[in-house]
Amino acid sequence: MRKLMIPTLIVVVAIFLMSLFVIPEGERGIVTRFGRLIKEDNNITRIYEPGLHFKMPLFDRVNTLDARIQTMDDQSDRFVTSEKKDVIIDSYVKWKIKDFGQFYLATGGGNILTAEALLQRRVSDGLRAEIGSTTVKELVSEKREEVMNTVLLDSQDGTGDLGIEVIDLRIKKINLPEEISESIYRRMRAEREAVARKLRSQGREKAEVIRAQSELEVATIIAEADKTARITRGNADAKVAKLYADAFNKEPEFFSFIRSLRAYEKSFNSKSDILVLDPKTDFFKYMNDSKGGK
Repeated sequence: MRKLMIPTLIVVVAIFLMSLFVIPEGERGIVTRFGRLIKEDNNITRIYEPGLHFKMPLFDRVNTLDARIQTMDDQSDRFVTSEKKDVIIDSYVKWKIKDFGQFYLATGGGNILTAEALLQRRVSDGLRAEIGSTTVKELVSEKREEVMNTVLLDSQDGTGDLGIEVIDLRIKKINLPEEISESIYRRMRAEREAVARKLRSQGREKAEVIRAQSELEVATIIAEADKTARITRGNADAKVAKLYADAFNKEPEFFSFIRSLRAYEKSFNSKSDILVLDPKTDFFKYMNDSKGGK
């Protein structure tokens, strides 16, 4: 009898341990018995919260499902706008399991990859429908938010059979296909070059106008300055002439003296000049006598 107690105790402990299971934090558990989900009395799948739980050993199988928010970072896909233009859109979706029992059944045992493949197809169809009635300009403007909200609402309504809830849907990047981008780049470059040529032509035209105006202003200023100088010089010459005339009228001999000095200055301007004159002529009267005597 004592020999059977130890093996029996070991079996009991093993069965007890096999009946325990732990659900980690951030996950939920569902139990299948003979391949069927264990349900509550109201025919709703029994969901096991994080913690320690019991099951029937050998007959029950525990399946854990991630209850956290999942991010499906979708690959880039090509769509056609209402203008029949191709765009490459990179988007992402945030979702979580809402009905764990339905999710388990719809995805073949709670397979995340299967769920995301089905979700991706539905989101892509929704985006294709909305983008097909939207222009490229609207996609890159504020209407993009409206498009995404519409697709999000449609996805929330259409994924109930998967047991998931779509929380958020966003476009990360919008690109044009490489061949279209190159064509647009060439067209934009040609337009910019045309604008640059026009601006350069306008600049040269304005430069010519400014240069002509500047030359006219310079010529006008020089002409005015020359006119002012001539008037000033004429007034000065008139005053000098008047002063000379007044002085000569008062002193005729002084006028004769000044005139002789000017004649001497012009006659002996160069050292190589040679004059052959009679020293007794009137030309030298002020050289011979400072008073002009002969």
